[in-house]
Amino acid sequence: MSNDSKIAFWGVGTSRTLRPIWVAEELGLTYKIHPIGPRTGETQTKKYSELNPKRKVPFCEDGDFKLSESVAICRYLISTYGNSTTLMKPQSSKDLAKEDEWLSYIYGELDETSLYVMRRHQGLPEIYGEAPTAVDAARTYAMRHLDVIDVHLKGRSYLLAETFGLTDIFLVTCLNWAENYGIPLQDGLKRYRDSITQRAQYKAAMIKNKKN
Repeated sequence: MSNDSKIAFWGVGTSRTLRPIWVAEELGLTYKIHPIGPRTGETQTKKYSELNPKRKVPFCEDGDFKLSESVAICRYLISTYGNSTTLMKPQSSKDLAKEDEWLSYIYGELDETSLYVMRRHQGLPEIYGEAPTAVDAARTYAMRHLDVIDVHLKGRSYLLAETFGLTDIFLVTCLNWAENYGIPLQDGLKRYRDSITQRAQYKAAMIKNKKN
């Protein structure tokens, strides 16, 4: 972990910015946070635009290495700094494929297709316009996939295997996001989420992810 003091995260205040901070807490890394927020003008500055032309958060610097997108950042941190006592990249090709499957599913069907549509047209109508039909459809779509995940979690403490992992971080952030937008969670999903959010690393990450 010789380079962990060079790690810096840009972005706070959203489910997506929480993920790399939470991973860093799980890994016990030392890092700095630049607490800029989306749609505040802070991502549009000349300095940040030169650093990240996408003008999105989260963004990560590890020394000279720079990376955007929450999935990529989290996987990089785990691959670089993880170990058997914290978080680890799956060791077999099949286990890695299952992690890919669930990360793709959570990010594609819950985060982007459902919750982000609701964020745009329910949470930020002044920017993206009101679209109640799209919001209702996104809510229904999210609930359908939450049913699938609820069934999968029956008898399980974690989404994959017997240990906490990256897929749990992504799922919990989406469950919180869904509940914030008024989507009811099944009792099993609530129990799963409530258990994981008792982790000290989650609580620390939540504090650091707040926009002052």
